[in-house]
Amino acid sequence: MSNLLTELRAIVGAAHVLTEGDLSAWEQDWRQRAHGKALAVLRPGSTAEVAALVKACARYRSQHPDQPLSIVPQGGNTSLAVGATPDASGQQLVLSLQRLNKVRALDGANLTITAEAGCVLQTLQERALADGFLLPLSLASEGTCTLGGNLGSNAGGTQVLRFGNARELCLGLEVVNAQGEVWNGLSGLRKDNTGYDLRHLFVGSEGTLGIITAATMKLYPLPAAQLTAWAAVPSMQAAVTLLGLAHQHLGPELTGFEVMGQFALSLVDKHFKQLRVPLFQSSPWCVLLENSDHVSETHARSQFEGLLEAALADGCVTDAVVAESLTQAKALWQVRESISLAQSQEGLNIKHDISLPISNIPAFVQSTDAALAQAIPGVRLVNFGHLGDGNLHYNVQAPEGVDAADFLREHEPEVNRLVFDAVTRFGGSISAEHGIGSLKVHQLVHYKSPVALSMMRSIKQALDPQNLMNPGRVLEL
Repeated sequence: MSNLLTELRAIVGAAHVLTEGDLSAWEQDWRQRAHGKALAVLRPGSTAEVAALVKACARYRSQHPDQPLSIVPQGGNTSLAVGATPDASGQQLVLSLQRLNKVRALDGANLTITAEAGCVLQTLQERALADGFLLPLSLASEGTCTLGGNLGSNAGGTQVLRFGNARELCLGLEVVNAQGEVWNGLSGLRKDNTGYDLRHLFVGSEGTLGIITAATMKLYPLPAAQLTAWAAVPSMQAAVTLLGLAHQHLGPELTGFEVMGQFALSLVDKHFKQLRVPLFQSSPWCVLLENSDHVSETHARSQFEGLLEAALADGCVTDAVVAESLTQAKALWQVRESISLAQSQEGLNIKHDISLPISNIPAFVQSTDAALAQAIPGVRLVNFGHLGDGNLHYNVQAPEGVDAADFLREHEPEVNRLVFDAVTRFGGSISAEHGIGSLKVHQLVHYKSPVALSMMRSIKQALDPQNLMNPGRVLEL
C-alpha cells in the first residue's frame, strides 16, 4: 500500500493525503453510531485530481485483486444512514470532496446554478438569493451538508411537496466513474431525450457507482411574500384533513407542511429552553405551514386566513398562530429543525425515515404506536416529518430511565422489524430521504423486490466491476 499512497500524494500533494493524527472528523458519522478506520483521507482540489486518484486506485486494485482496497466518497459527513463512514478494516480510502467548493456559474436566463460537489448547501442558497433567485432544496443540516452528498443520497427536506427531492432539482451532473474517467453532463437542459438518463443513475446511488464532482441545479424566482403558520391539530387524521384544505386554498403556493408530535416538541422545550414552542402542551400534534405567494403579502395573508378559518370551522385545527414577521417565522422553523438535535441530547434512538401514501399515515401511526407500546412498555415515540410529501421520521426512544445504548442493543432489530413490516403493509418505503447506507443494507433485501435488487446489482456490476466504490452500502453483493 505504501507505493499507492506515494502515488496519491504525488497527485494531490502530501498535505492532502492524511494518514496520521486525529481523523475522527472523517472516520465517524455525526451521530457517532459508527467509528471506522481509514487507510487515508484524500482531499482533492479539482475534478481532474479526483479522476487521477480513482484511476490510480482502480489500477492498483486490478494489479492486487486479493487486496480489498476501496473508496468511500464523503461530503459534509451528515449522513443518517452511515453511508459515508469507512469501515474498521483500514482498507478504505475516504475521498473528501470539501475542497471542491466553487460556484462555477449562475445562469439567470436559464434559471440554473452550477456548482462543485463540496459546496455547502447554505452557501448555494445564499448565492442564489444574492442574485434574486431561490434554490428550494432546504434541510436541517444545510449549514454543513454539501451538494454532492445531497445528490448522492437524493436529499429531501422541507419543500419537497412543491419542488421535489434533490433529483427533481438536478438538471445535470459531472461524475468521475469507477475507472477514473470524467463524464461531463452539466448541460442544464430541461429536455434531452437522447437515451438513458445517466444523471438518474448517480443521484441516490450513495457513491456506489461513481463520484459526483459537480451539478447543475434548478433555480426559481423569489416569491413576493412568504408566510408561516403554526397550527394545533387534534389527531394525525386531522393533520391530513388540514393538508387537503391547504392544497385547496393555497394550491402550488403551499411550500411547507410539517407535522410534529407532542413528545418530539417536548424534547425541544426540554433541551432548548431559549426556544418558544407554541401550543404543544395542550395538543397531541402541531403542524407548521408555509405559504409562498407570488402576488403580494396582502394576498398571501388573505389566503392563509381563509384556510385557517375553514380549518377551525371543520375542527381539524383547534388553535393557530401566524408569524407576523420574518423573525417570528424563522423562530417557528427553528423549533421544527431543532427536533433532531433535541433527540440527540435525550440520547441514542432508533431512527426510521419512512414514506407512506398520505392517506395511510393515520392508520399506520395508530396501529404501529400501539404495537410498539405493547412490545416495549414505556417506549417513547419521536414522530415528526414532512407530512406534505408522505415522509415521517418515526423514531423510537428508550423508556424513561432506561440506558439508551442498552435499549438499542437489546431492541433495535425487533423495533426495526415491527416498523418496517408495518410500512410494507401500508404500501410504503423503508427509506424516504436518508438513503440506505450501511445502516439499512441488511434490511433492504427483505423489503425490496427481488427483481429490483437483481437489476440494481446488474447496474453495479456493469459500472463498477471491481466493487471499488463504497462497497457495503445500498447493496449486499
